[in-house]
Amino acid sequence: MNDIRWSYAINQYKPQFDDFVRRSDHERALKTMSIAGFEGVELTTGSGRWEPLGNPTQLVANFGSIEGFRTFLSDCGISAVSSWFFDPHQRGMEDLTPPYSPLVADDRAGLVERAGRYAAALAQLGGSVLVARATPPAGDLGEFDDAALGRLAQCWNEVGRASQEHGVRTALHVDFLSPLREPAHLDRLLALTDPSAVGLAVDTAEFTVAGQDPAAVIRRYPDRIWHVQYKDALATDPDREYVAPHAEYTIRLRGGAREIPRWFAEPGADGGLVDFTDVTQSLIDTGYTGWIVFESDLSPHPATSTLLSGYLMQRQVRPLLTAAPGVPA
Repeated sequence: MNDIRWSYAINQYKPQFDDFVRRSDHERALKTMSIAGFEGVELTTGSGRWEPLGNPTQLVANFGSIEGFRTFLSDCGISAVSSWFFDPHQRGMEDLTPPYSPLVADDRAGLVERAGRYAAALAQLGGSVLVARATPPAGDLGEFDDAALGRLAQCWNEVGRASQEHGVRTALHVDFLSPLREPAHLDRLLALTDPSAVGLAVDTAEFTVAGQDPAAVIRRYPDRIWHVQYKDALATDPDREYVAPHAEYTIRLRGGAREIPRWFAEPGADGGLVDFTDVTQSLIDTGYTGWIVFESDLSPHPATSTLLSGYLMQRQVRPLLTAAPGVPA
């Protein structure tokens, strides 16, 4: 397990669209990640001038070039962008493109082209995984049948092959609003996708909120796990509210009928539901190599969450991995 690398997701630092836009904000966040023991950062897609780290065009506009941004990262103690969370459902303001859906055949060419641009920039930034939001929320999709799964698989196969051209893997991210939280749907999609081109990203909190054990997911698909995100869950969705229309806002942001104040937290938070020892053991058992990205989502105290994550990584998670048989301490 000496091929594990450690990264931190930057998404928690931007609670509102007009927050976290100054370079001084980025510098403080990245230096906090570095001092906490993380060598990489996971970026999140975004568009427009309020998203200076959201896409390759904005990186060039704000740092002069992709290499200029990598120099900025290095100056902050971060060696690479480990991964980029790619959400095709966002509008592209820079090139005036609409939101794309992987379920719509007419959107496929544009979606693949956009993904390719992210993969090319990611390769320049030392990264290796395009973490793709696999579907829109279930409540906004209508019927999710075999035909829909077929279109979904075809799209992600094409994206995966396009990212491979840049030496970047595509790993599908399943959030708790996705129809893929149902094991039968996920089984079917993975069977339909090319195992050499499309993998799975395991977000420990999203699977937990959906009622699945993330350690069991890792053990179920040992050859398809290409990316891992360590995030804690503070509640679950036993009433299946995820199928409600517009659940992105009514459930994820507003908390649904129970008014959940916060679904997610940094790993190891008080009240957290994820067993990170078991998850880590599942990675050891399956021989996982690659990035482990710690995240919190919308933390009220992002620097504190980063440092607490670094403590857990260095004192609990990394010792388990380095103590695995055959790995030098």
